[in-house]
Amino acid sequence: MPQQPVGPIDSSKTPRYAGPASFARLPRLEQVEHADIVVAGVPFDSGVSYRPGARFGPNHIREASRLLRPYNPALDVSPFATTQVADAGDIVANPFDIREAIAAVEAAALALTSTGGRLVTLGGDHTIALPLLRAAARRHGPVALLHFDAHLDTWDTYFGAEYTHGTPFRRAVEEGILDTEAISHVGTRGPLYGKRDLEDDRRFGFGIVTAGDVFRQGVDEVIAKLRTRLGTRPLYVSIDVDVMDPAFAPGTGTPEAGGLSSRELLEILRGLAGLNLIGADVVEVAPAYDHAEITGVAASHVAYDLVSLLALRHAERGAQADW
Repeated sequence: MPQQPVGPIDSSKTPRYAGPASFARLPRLEQVEHADIVVAGVPFDSGVSYRPGARFGPNHIREASRLLRPYNPALDVSPFATTQVADAGDIVANPFDIREAIAAVEAAALALTSTGGRLVTLGGDHTIALPLLRAAARRHGPVALLHFDAHLDTWDTYFGAEYTHGTPFRRAVEEGILDTEAISHVGTRGPLYGKRDLEDDRRFGFGIVTAGDVFRQGVDEVIAKLRTRLGTRPLYVSIDVDVMDPAFAPGTGTPEAGGLSSRELLEILRGLAGLNLIGADVVEVAPAYDHAEITGVAASHVAYDLVSLLALRHAERGAQADW
């Protein structure tokens, strides 16, 4: 008989502001026999091009997640009761050698998913998406990608560097780890260096749903278009919190005006229920710029909904080995 999942600390017995600072006050990975879903941090921001500080993002999200509760009414799931979720702590990444850091994140992601579990990663800057996608492709083959961001992140180089937070998805296309029939940006906006940025992006196969498209078309139409494009393929979701307007996510490194609301972002994510989600990340939370934990609260709810989507997928597929 399967063991009952070990859930978060009971807030009726231990106040939310007390107890261990794991994500949603869940057990640590070493405290459970197995984990169907693992939450891990990557405190790394050596790839940023403007404001630093995302290395402190994982613990900031964990602190904000103390307010999360065990039932998600929007998705009608109790993710911690139906699925064993655990916090693996932080993946150590060399802050002085980006290539070494990328290799370390890939190796850790492979290790954390070695028994069939799914990984939700808290960043850190967006450089870490590349090794996470490499690990996902090792497990599932080329994956569909849904990329929420104000920016395209498909630059070729920046100051001659191939690996930065602005280049991961160009590298991923070049490495053949994305299913280019099913890759999309959502929430892009703001000025670019030139029109060629968009031309390159189209050449790589990306579809674009701008922040303006979400505003004009509405969430339901955007969801319908994304679901058609993504189909049943293994899906990885990568979320830069700057996809939200600075009113909803001021604590980030490269803010852009005119973004999504936290409500719009959460509703689009919830519209992905039933798709073949296999992993996700939430990145670019920079606490030094986050007055009143506005960004941390939004990011913690985004991560919670990603965990909830994975829990739903696990329940649909049954045993861990089958999903």
